Amino acid sequence: MSELSLDGRVAIVTGAGGGLGRVYALELARAGAQVVVNDVGGSVDGAAAADSPAQAVVEEIEALGGKAIASTDTVATVEGGRSLVRTAVERFGRVDVLVNNAGILRDRSFAKLDWDDFGAVHDVHLRGAAHVTQPAFLQMKEQGYGRLVFVSSNAGTFGNFGQAAYGSAKAGIIGLSNVLAIEGGRDGILSNVVCPIARTRMTESIFAPGTAEPEHVAGLVVYLASEACAVTHQVFSAGAGRYSRVFTGLSEGWVSPDGAAASAEDVARHLEQICDTQRFTVPQSAADELAELSDLLEPAEA
Repeated sequence: MSELSLDGRVAIVTGAGGGLGRVYALELARAGAQVVVNDVGGSVDGAAAADSPAQAVVEEIEALGGKAIASTDTVATVEGGRSLVRTAVERFGRVDVLVNNAGILRDRSFAKLDWDDFGAVHDVHLRGAAHVTQPAFLQMKEQGYGRLVFVSSNAGTFGNFGQAAYGSAKAGIIGLSNVLAIEGGRDGILSNVVCPIARTRMTESIFAPGTAEPEHVAGLVVYLASEACAVTHQVFSAGAGRYSRVFTGLSEGWVSPDGAAASAEDVARHLEQICDTQRFTVPQSAADELAELSDLLEPAEA
């Protein structure tokens, strides 16, 4: 069996009733995975639920000769996340891959932000990812194997006007994945993030047909879901045929003389050096950054 084959693997894809999630589910099935297709059937803003989108994707997978089951559990609740993972285990016996793709949009400038909208977006994107990932993570730990793929956005990595709720939730997803990459490593669980740039019902007013299709992203997701994948703790951008790494770097910076507390004037005088990115490191954990300060820090007494 090829390492890029997913024969015998079980994958859960949330928000898989259309758009990117549908294509992820289909391509994972083509690679051999048995797929739990999760979607509440809601509109872009999360209203109005129907069973048909998830079941329609299941039927597409079955028409390809694959195996799949539909789930309409909401990821917005703890019990919904548990129920979704339970469905996968009861039907297929395990969970090898989780693609956290479900999301809604309720865009509004920050000055006009509605807190109910803010909470709803976080409930689906950030809390929703956590709700499903915790029971899946526990199952993967028992198996000694797992692949987590979180779906974020350039609104989370770089920001975007009118998307305070969405962008902050998507940034939180990156933080969640980073922690799970560290915590899951010894149990064979890899965790990575994909930031798609694609034409879906959320972005159809931005991209012309054929310019940034979901298929451009799916190959990366299938690779990250495969046994061949050896990378973890990474964030990737994918869209319109371009694939690149997104990273948080730490500039070499400026060190105040003798470790003294810098004044505001000191910071102002050295701001160019502080912000200079010509030389940088990419810490893989909070401990990595502290290690870079080891000559300046003294450990607390036991």
